[in-house]
Amino acid sequence: MTIHWPSKLRHLLQVVLFCLLVAGLQTAFAPQRPFGPPLVYSLLIGLLTWAVIDLGRHLFPSAAETGWPAGATGVLLVIAGIVTGYVVGNAAGLFLCRVLGIFPAGVDLRDEADLRHGILITLVSGMVGSYWFYARSKSAYLLRKMHEATRHATEARLKLLETQLEPHMLFNTLANLRALIAVDPARAQQMLDHMIDYLRATLDGSRTTTHALQAEFDRLRDYLELMAIRMGPRLAYALELPGELQQVAVPALLLQPLVENSIQHGLEPKVRGGRIDVRASRQGKRLLLEVTDTGVGQAGGVSPGPGFGLQQIRDRLQTLYGDTASLEFSCDGEGALARIALPIA
Repeated sequence: MTIHWPSKLRHLLQVVLFCLLVAGLQTAFAPQRPFGPPLVYSLLIGLLTWAVIDLGRHLFPSAAETGWPAGATGVLLVIAGIVTGYVVGNAAGLFLCRVLGIFPAGVDLRDEADLRHGILITLVSGMVGSYWFYARSKSAYLLRKMHEATRHATEARLKLLETQLEPHMLFNTLANLRALIAVDPARAQQMLDHMIDYLRATLDGSRTTTHALQAEFDRLRDYLELMAIRMGPRLAYALELPGELQQVAVPALLLQPLVENSIQHGLEPKVRGGRIDVRASRQGKRLLLEVTDTGVGQAGGVSPGPGFGLQQIRDRLQTLYGDTASLEFSCDGEGALARIALPIA
């Protein structure tokens, strides 16, 4: 198993703090004794116990849920760590206290009561510390699994929304094509060619949840060309995408439902047709996408709330960005405006 050294450093600092706490508690219960010896013993015993257990566990096969050896191996490793920490740490602590002169005058060896207390403290501290790291490892594993499940659920939901949007657009286009075949076969053929190119680009884009904003605008241009063949001079459009925003990642098929909405509810009911403008701009760390039209507006009786495309966009934005993204829709007697705001990754 690969050792993640930044995590080991964090564990080391946690063990040091735990040893300081143990030494402090010992001094608190025996204030007449100096703080030096408990501190030295606690640090040496605690660090040696931790090193044997936390570093030694990488020498054995470990469970994926915890990163610790499973079964009797894990238990024996903890026992070996506690015994090694006490025996070696106790000897090293005694030697260091003698060399540094930390023991008070006239004191040499720890009495029998101190040895019993030391064994008990080492045993309890070793088991508590081992369980702490074991529980943290298992909690981290469960959190990773929870995030993975959430991510998979989000991806599945987005794919479901996309599969709902694709047939919606396809059915509208086929209905338009059917109507055009009867009155203008040549233009119907041209429209069919554009639709094939559009569907090919859509298939390529459907393999990912997001794509570059430039790809989104390219697909809009293909779609508007399809609509321009059917509507003729009744449809005019403009796409404005600044160069610095071309590679910003956005959800696939994000803007098309808004453009469809403008054509179906805004321009088609208007005898003279109208114009659609799609703009992208940056506002600080947020991307603004606007779709405006010069359609019938409120005269068309369009409601901004229950529309299929608008609701799908709201659901996708909520799934991907939560409350950091928004969709605003307004209409009046001179057209409609849809504005999407989302964070720039």
